Amino acid sequence: MIVAKTIEEIQDAVQGASVTIGNFDGVHLGHQKLIGLTCDKAQQNDLTSVVVTFDPHPLRVLTGRKTPPFITLIDQKLRLISQYGPQVALVLEFTRELAALSPEQFVKRFLVDGLGMKELVIGHDYHMGKGRSGNYGTLSQIGEDMGFNVERLDPVTYDGAVVSSTRIRDLVHAGDVWDAMPLLGRFYQVEGEVVHGMKRGGKLLGFPTANLKLVDELFPKPGVYAIWVEVDGEVHRGVANIGKNPTFGNDALSVEAHLLDYASDLYGRNIRVHFVQRIRDEKKFNGIDELKARITRDVEIGRQILAEPEAAIRLTRANIEKAAK
Repeated sequence: MIVAKTIEEIQDAVQGASVTIGNFDGVHLGHQKLIGLTCDKAQQNDLTSVVVTFDPHPLRVLTGRKTPPFITLIDQKLRLISQYGPQVALVLEFTRELAALSPEQFVKRFLVDGLGMKELVIGHDYHMGKGRSGNYGTLSQIGEDMGFNVERLDPVTYDGAVVSSTRIRDLVHAGDVWDAMPLLGRFYQVEGEVVHGMKRGGKLLGFPTANLKLVDELFPKPGVYAIWVEVDGEVHRGVANIGKNPTFGNDALSVEAHLLDYASDLYGRNIRVHFVQRIRDEKKFNGIDELKARITRDVEIGRQILAEPEAAIRLTRANIEKAAK
């Protein structure tokens, strides 16, 4: 997948396009269906499949205040989008000037003149342009005037409710990562660099941990979780603690992942953590021995959870290729 930040980078390569557009936070089942239909229309009509998204997220620019953490940061979002087959991702810088464009102005400048768009696929509740006036009706009329078709997808539902980024965010925030998995089509995941922590896990407790550097993304509710951990394309079982380590009187939130049956040094390396199921709340213990006994039990429970067929990790394309060799 080609990733571009301006129309000029791809204008010569894209002479006609099938396009879907949105924030795609989480790249959940609804987003996946949008991208899939966009790719199908591109193939049927000899067009280039293009996903248009924005960075920073429009809410960060328009609200003028701190927004809730997002499900996926831009690099992770693009990696996930690429797995569903589009040829191009156009990541436009979102500014107040861009937000002030009318739907007609935006569509003409970026999608019609810029990409030669012939097909536009949008979600059931999609709005764009100044005052969010660019809805399905407005875009259909613009399409008639400018020569492109518009298709609006029905809501994607699961368990009687619409799959949405807000619903997934609420589940993850509550620690219900197992329930978020069907909406995402994968386990909820975060990724980042392993940094030095308080050096208590291995030396003091006998359970070495990889301390994940916290960035501006959504983390599940504090507690202990069964996890999968990707390191350089390989997948390992693990147990993670999210919290402040109250037994030691810490104040700062940390994410500490203990990889089962793994001994290599991870400092400075990037890892990806997939949260499978919550094991328990974080709690304060009376001493190190009690804490060690509880961690031992957590590891046993983690092994049991990860051994279940339903807990199998949804492999990335790279892992599938590696497993097939």
